[in-house]
Amino acid sequence: MNKNESTSRYGPLVGAIDEGTSSARFLVFAADTAEVLTYHQVSISQSCPKEGWVEQDPAEILQAVRECLNQTIFNLRQLTIDPSDIVAVGITNQRETTVVWDSITGEPLYNAIVWMDMRTTSIVDDILKKIRNQNKNYLKPLCGLPISPYFSALKLKWLLENVPRVREALDQKRCLFGTIDSWLIWNLTGGTSFGVHATDVTNASRTMLMNITTLKWDPTLLSFFNIPPEILPEIRSSSEIYGYIQDDILSGVPISGCLGDQQSALVGQMCLQKGHAKSTYGTGCFLLYNTGTAIVDSSHGLLTTVAYQLGPQATPVYALEGSVAIAGAVIQWLKDNLGILSDVKESESLVEQIPTDNRVTFVPAFAGLYAPYWRKDARSVICGITEDTNSTHIIKAALQAICFQTRDILEAMKEDTGLILSKLLVDGAMTTNNLLMQMQADICGIPVVRPLMCETTALGVAIAAGNADGIRKWDVKIDAAVPSDTFLPSITENERDILYSQWKMAIDRSLGWEPVTDTNDDTKNIHKATAPGIFVISTILLLMIAKYHSML
Repeated sequence: MNKNESTSRYGPLVGAIDEGTSSARFLVFAADTAEVLTYHQVSISQSCPKEGWVEQDPAEILQAVRECLNQTIFNLRQLTIDPSDIVAVGITNQRETTVVWDSITGEPLYNAIVWMDMRTTSIVDDILKKIRNQNKNYLKPLCGLPISPYFSALKLKWLLENVPRVREALDQKRCLFGTIDSWLIWNLTGGTSFGVHATDVTNASRTMLMNITTLKWDPTLLSFFNIPPEILPEIRSSSEIYGYIQDDILSGVPISGCLGDQQSALVGQMCLQKGHAKSTYGTGCFLLYNTGTAIVDSSHGLLTTVAYQLGPQATPVYALEGSVAIAGAVIQWLKDNLGILSDVKESESLVEQIPTDNRVTFVPAFAGLYAPYWRKDARSVICGITEDTNSTHIIKAALQAICFQTRDILEAMKEDTGLILSKLLVDGAMTTNNLLMQMQADICGIPVVRPLMCETTALGVAIAAGNADGIRKWDVKIDAAVPSDTFLPSITENERDILYSQWKMAIDRSLGWEPVTDTNDDTKNIHKATAPGIFVISTILLLMIAKYHSML
């Protein structure tokens, strides 16, 4: 079959593998219209073997992707659409999550360490002690990132120092490292039979090992973290042919696009001009601001990252990013841990029933605070509880927390760029919650714009794949109008300021709960609980609230 020609009634088709923290999906787009023709989704499990540790099975991730490919192709045939009309496939993925595997057997050498994993906290502490003034931004001029457990370099360092199987494979010159995109590309293009070991500039920019200016692995950074260069993937642009799929189901189809999930959403939202910004609401919340070809160094806790590079010869585009660890995850926590929701989708209908003067504030710092604070010693607090507080007030406060954290990032971006956004483009699973979107408009004081086409993350990498040299089946129109819903602010500036000042007070109360540990043994549980009395009292109170709610 000719992979770059199409006789389909829909024209050429482009597939997008979207591998996220909680699921994998494969979507098929019509390149001429950006319409999703069909897709399939498979959930992916997580394990937490110790407090603060989050792992996934790389083999399960790969199997989930292959299941999605197979089922989506089956769906196409059921729709009487020829799968051979797929001319290209792109991959977008959860970033920072770290995989090491054996190049000879193809087997993972350890579970994937997920981006939100905090096991490397003590490694970070040890590194900072050796730096003047314990400056966490010491490496930022090179890589754009603060020294944090969030990024791949620390996770890889932990694996090399603590897992004998990884060290043995390294000594035998059979150890490969990659983020999830590299793991998938290598396997889908042949694996042990000459699979392509590569990543793109957006994923590489999240490792702390790539020079943000040269877009190459940086010898100084590799030496700093003691990472051997031979285990690293080749860095490529976000839009070029990486290799060809060897699996039977799509054999011969080129993989021609690769973007980290948040950068892919930026492209999918068509934020392709300097000054455009988007916020994605999922497990976490991530706001990216397109700074054009300029590398902007934030002095307000934001990350400097590569937004995209649409071709090997294209000029790279950069972004400022604010990362919030806990967004949708806090609603899931209310359901799974406190039991005050039977379904996360209930949050909107329940909160709509309570008065608007609720003054409960919830800071969901389960594993510290990310941008713009970067305080790993922060822990969750709920403030403003009275005898009239019930479980629905807690749910509302959790939704508001997502919006407050987004405003924190917008305030930091305003300080760094001198610009005030006129609107905020949004996407992600949580944006189906109309109440949350209205809260976001109210708390930020600007219109919130939600596209009617909700698959913007997958769309972004489909655009990159379909527009690559050798494919050229996707016409990118920067100024194309995107059908959308708009939520306008509905509260006064004074009301907005009062709410935000309460949030900032609650942030202050969340800091300093987690003591810094001096242990170097990362194989032990290094996290300590909060003050026992406070923990017990708050737990009892929340359980009483949950019980009261269940009796209603």
